[in-house]
Amino acid sequence: MWEALDKPALKPLPLSPFDLSEWSRARVNIDYHVAFDANLYSVPYNLVHELVEIRSTPTLVEILHKGTRVASHMRSRGRGQTITNAEHRPKSHSAHLQWTPSRMIHWAQTIGPHTARAFERIMSAQPHPESGYRGCLGIIRLAKQYSPVRVEAACERALLTGACRLKSIESILKTSLDKVPVDSPQPSSSTPSHDNIRGSEYFE
Repeated sequence: MWEALDKPALKPLPLSPFDLSEWSRARVNIDYHVAFDANLYSVPYNLVHELVEIRSTPTLVEILHKGTRVASHMRSRGRGQTITNAEHRPKSHSAHLQWTPSRMIHWAQTIGPHTARAFERIMSAQPHPESGYRGCLGIIRLAKQYSPVRVEAACERALLTGACRLKSIESILKTSLDKVPVDSPQPSSSTPSHDNIRGSEYFE
């Protein structure tokens, strides 16, 4: 029976082993990345705010929009990493570019000058300024939660301690350190010239 029925129906084994896939959904942030498994993965910039599906295997992360694959990345096993495909970045001359570093800083100035400086630091610390948008938006949400006055004070303390990160500013607010007066820094000499130092004019 096997020779007569089963053997003629057998097909060759697949060339690659079967990968068990897991599926999830995420909305694309304005930094054109989606959060998955404690890391961030890029998608084409024109999908900002869109809902996408994520297909993950032990080695691969694929992102689909309306059934079409729009991005594919090797899966990172670290935490807090940003995996970016340079082709997904917006072009500087794009007429439809809505979110820019200068717009983020102007938004921060409505909270206060220390917040604007914190935004500059956050974006300057990233390989691309857009990679810092997520942290900047988090600070804006903190201003709604705690009040702009407290966030401005928290950013002042963060600047003095050199800890200009969303988690650090959030920790300052949670522990009410923003309400503790900070000592004025000692006057220092002018900032030395260096290629890696970028002021506000960089973001214009």
